[in-house]
Amino acid sequence: MLTYFQAILLGLLQGVTELFPISSLGHSVLFPHIFGWDINLDDSQFLSFIVLTHLATALVLLGFFWRDWLNIVSGVLRSLRARRIDAGDTYARLGWLLFVSTIPAGLLGFLFEKRVQALFAAPIIIAGALFLNGLALYFGEKLRRRSAEGASDDSQIARISWGNAARIGVLQCFALIPGFSRTGFTMIGGLFTGLSHENAARYSFLMATPIILAAAILKVPHLFSGGAPLLGQAIVGALCSGVAAYISIRFLLKYFETKTLTPFAIYCMCAGAAFLILL
Repeated sequence: MLTYFQAILLGLLQGVTELFPISSLGHSVLFPHIFGWDINLDDSQFLSFIVLTHLATALVLLGFFWRDWLNIVSGVLRSLRARRIDAGDTYARLGWLLFVSTIPAGLLGFLFEKRVQALFAAPIIIAGALFLNGLALYFGEKLRRRSAEGASDDSQIARISWGNAARIGVLQCFALIPGFSRTGFTMIGGLFTGLSHENAARYSFLMATPIILAAAILKVPHLFSGGAPLLGQAIVGALCSGVAAYISIRFLLKYFETKTLTPFAIYCMCAGAAFLILL
């Protein structure tokens, strides 16, 4: 049984770590193990709780980027009516790029849901994945394609090739394993295409919304099964997650105007090693 205090802590933790490139699932599973909480982490109710906190993050992202999403939806509808993507239609192309990037993780998440859920009971594997996440961020930063940093520009993001959009989508699949960061791996993919850190972060945040909403549609109804034992805790956790996510978005978009992934890489390597020792 998850207490309200635990739900608040996990909600705040998820709201921060979902958008920071340090793996929200990894932290949400490792912290209960470290503190000895008597929670069945591989139970479907707990997974639904986690998904609802993710849903709160997705709704905050949707609200934060509402102008972008309004333009993207309008652009996609224009392309469907015209049966083509007009040259220079930034948001039509951006919408279809996001669709292409979402397909790989969506398919794998649906096909391997039970296997992914089973990893919640394997903290050693998750701690190791967190350490490897740090290595990936570090070397991804070192090997990235250099580009001029500057103000966010959706037209620059929309110039990603279809192949690169698919590759970023494949990288997002790593985040199905707790310990690997969705934000981190998709940002690495964006940096490899030549995007600036800020534009890579924007594309990563836009990618997060459809995949999290899709997961919520599938899993949140489980919270209402069996008498809904975690519904109250899930609502409280989701509210905390939303507040933390809003603060995180504002901080990270400002941070990535001039900063890199390296501090997060160092944190993940140190935290992953510490978790391995403690476990």
